[in-house]
Amino acid sequence: MAKTDIKYLTSNRVEVRPKKYCRFKKMGIHYIDYKDPEFLKRFLNEQGKILPRRITGNSMKFQRKVAVAIKKARQMAILPFVTDLLK
Repeated sequence: MAKTDIKYLTSNRVEVRPKKYCRFKKMGIHYIDYKDPEFLKRFLNEQGKILPRRITGNSMKFQRKVAVAIKKARQMAILPFVTDLLK
């Protein structure tokens, strides 16, 4: 039996997802302003938790900067710590 005779019951297609990219590197942003709550809300879920890198697609360097900016905004009472339906 040759290797070319192998038949599969289901197709072996693999879903191709769009490549995630760091929006900060792509747009050339170097500073994340903690005083801009509408921009920072993009990185929070409905409960007010910070979204992880694997979901946002940020690089490690900018994910840390986003987290620090969100925490500063929370301390300054620009963003809430916990909420129901933030967006």
